[in-house]
Amino acid sequence: MSEQVHLGADHAELLAALCKLDGEIAEAAGCAMAAWAPALQRDEFRASAGNMAAYLALRQADLRGFQHPLAALGLSSLGRAEGHVRASLAAVIAALGRITGGGTGDFPPAEAFRVPGVLLDARRDALFGGGPDSPETRILVTLPTEAAEEGMLDRLVAAGADCVRINTAHDGPEVWAAMIARVRAAGQAAGRRVPVSMDLAGPKIRIEAVARAEGVRLKLGERFALAVEAGAAPDLPVAVLSHAELFAHMPVGQPVWINDGKLRARVVERPSEGCAILSVTGARAKGEKLKPEKGVNLPGADLAIPALTDEDRAVLDFVAAHADIVSFSFVQTVEDVQALLAELHARCPEGALPAVMLKIETPLAVRNLPQMIVAAGGQVPVAVMIARGDLAVEIGFDRLSEMQEEILWLCEAAQVPVVWATQVLDGLLRDGQASRAETTDAAMGQRAECVMLNKGEYLPEAVAFLRSVLGRMDRHQDKKFAHLGPLKSWRLP
Repeated sequence: MSEQVHLGADHAELLAALCKLDGEIAEAAGCAMAAWAPALQRDEFRASAGNMAAYLALRQADLRGFQHPLAALGLSSLGRAEGHVRASLAAVIAALGRITGGGTGDFPPAEAFRVPGVLLDARRDALFGGGPDSPETRILVTLPTEAAEEGMLDRLVAAGADCVRINTAHDGPEVWAAMIARVRAAGQAAGRRVPVSMDLAGPKIRIEAVARAEGVRLKLGERFALAVEAGAAPDLPVAVLSHAELFAHMPVGQPVWINDGKLRARVVERPSEGCAILSVTGARAKGEKLKPEKGVNLPGADLAIPALTDEDRAVLDFVAAHADIVSFSFVQTVEDVQALLAELHARCPEGALPAVMLKIETPLAVRNLPQMIVAAGGQVPVAVMIARGDLAVEIGFDRLSEMQEEILWLCEAAQVPVVWATQVLDGLLRDGQASRAETTDAAMGQRAECVMLNKGEYLPEAVAFLRSVLGRMDRHQDKKFAHLGPLKSWRLP
């Protein structure tokens, strides 16, 4: 199905090709569902997994040869089939059958097109809350430490926050408990449920310490070292890494990005197993400093580091007891998902497990996303976060726009809610004024089920601004479906 279809104007040829494609999709999706069957323990997720399997099978084909001939007949070009793949194909095949006189198949019922959207909306509401006047896309707010104090949560909920996020990499159980108490009270006062998502920190790879780098700004072409020990390269600035396993993935030529790509470098020497010499390939003209706690990324490398750390296990007792959603950082494999679910089952032997949010941050996570969705969604309610900060660094900024679209499509096919995250309205949060590009980005986030805001001095103002933008976009767009309401900006003479 990977070959592009070349079709002429012959309607019968078009019909035969579509029928063949439909048969291939049915066979491929059936094989996928057979492989996934052991993981699908929740009956309510089976149909969603089946539609995702059909979508993956559909998108193995190059559909461009179908699209213009179908559009020329006034038929669907299959460009909005994500939520109802087999029904969309059946409708097109039935219509072509009438056109050709072949009478191939019946039209699917209207419910086949309506129910998937209703199901996705219900899952969005169950995970991310929302009131009767909320935009279709919910707003997830990252709580600062001050949210444990009186007043802030009331302001955030009044401004339009639908749900909140607590990052367990910061603060501690006493502060988290105070935040959650404030959230529950603010939600009760507003007459709606405000769900709580708690992030597991995960194995964030960082610089633990630096040596011989104080005051040094590294510029283009200059060298420094990454090492297990500060004394590994006596003549160079040295950054000591948090994970020794990383050096197994640093051959000569491997790109390394530090501090979200502000400092970019490439490995040029490997003097020992625990040391790599790098040359700077990208930095500001004034240079960049090596600093502790800054993140380190290896773009394109598949790092076989388990997502669940000992620190995560230590906080899971609190998280499992208090959170509505467990947000799983740096999840990359089905085994990661299974490890988290096992830990949650151990802590919730009698009650229902919290939902799980898969944070997609690496190329390996992207590749394994369908299987991870099945592994998680087969047992608990599941959502996906497009964690665009780390993901952009890992796959390349030039690929981010393409990848976030593909993740949106895949998750719509699985009827899994998506969170559009990282640096949304960052300028407004920090400085009180959004840039034009940030405003456009926020509007594009309306195609997800939820948009996440980070912390910032102007957080309540950012919530209100985002709510306005999302509400305006609801008039015009639903996923890839454009609402053709009347345009009010112009009038004919």
